[in-house]
Amino acid sequence: MVRARIIGTGSYTPKKILSNCDLEKMIDTSDEWITERTGIKERRIAADGETTSDMAAKAGKRALEMAGIGPDEIDTIIVATVTPDMDFPSTACFVQHKLKAHKAASFDIAAACSGFIYALSVGDSLIRSGNSRHVLVIGSEIFSRITDWTDRNTCVLFGDGAGAALLGKGTGEKGIISTHIHSEGSSWKLLCASSHEENAKTFIRMQGNEVFKVAVRALEEVAIEALEQNDLTGDDIDWFIPHQANERIIQATAKRLNVPMEKVYMNLQRYGNTSAASIPLAFDEAVRNGKIKDGNLILFDAFGGGFTWASALVRW
Repeated sequence: MVRARIIGTGSYTPKKILSNCDLEKMIDTSDEWITERTGIKERRIAADGETTSDMAAKAGKRALEMAGIGPDEIDTIIVATVTPDMDFPSTACFVQHKLKAHKAASFDIAAACSGFIYALSVGDSLIRSGNSRHVLVIGSEIFSRITDWTDRNTCVLFGDGAGAALLGKGTGEKGIISTHIHSEGSSWKLLCASSHEENAKTFIRMQGNEVFKVAVRALEEVAIEALEQNDLTGDDIDWFIPHQANERIIQATAKRLNVPMEKVYMNLQRYGNTSAASIPLAFDEAVRNGKIKDGNLILFDAFGGGFTWASALVRW
């Protein structure tokens, strides 16, 4: 059976580090308060003039280099982001230009923190249908530019970064086994990017306690959907790589899935919540540091504004 296979991964994070101790000097908070409630110790902040497409292109280039694939061999570029360079053209078009991937069709997907899995699902479909041979899927976000740095409930959470996965044609057991995507727009006010006044700057707005409750339930349900569809349980998972939003959400979800924390990959302590970039950033890190081995079964799981939620099962 033909399926999409991840043949290369890449990531990029800005150089500037904003630590919890730095935030103590900006707002009424403390390293202890942030760490206890989120697990986050520091996050990366994009440089002045650095764009979402700059970061995406650097992550994508590293994925191509790992796979040994040239830019002219890419058929499609999909960028998951809610912090695009501009309203149009798409961030993916800028990435295509920067990578010199002249033959690639390019477009963006906006599904907030679930965006990478949404994009992975589309890329998987393009490979399976035969419409693309190689699809470059990227999650890239500069959340620091829509963060209200006076709001201590949100500004401690988010960071900037990018992660990429190059999909190619695979057969046999290895590859993307299944993807599962969902949305519910009625609760959008609980987590969104909006302005309070006309012509005011857009900032992230979040009702944290309400989002926490919905997120844990949705993450559990969509993960179980992926497992049950493939006659699997949490015991079969080698690595659980969830959206890196909050350590307490991750722990609660892993417990409900009966996945021990030793099998959960987390790097949010260093990068914070990078939205659509968080899963591919963590995945690339786990691949490159040797945590993920040949044949490992990996479960991706994400929840984001919209609300959106999604899961994917991948055999490495």
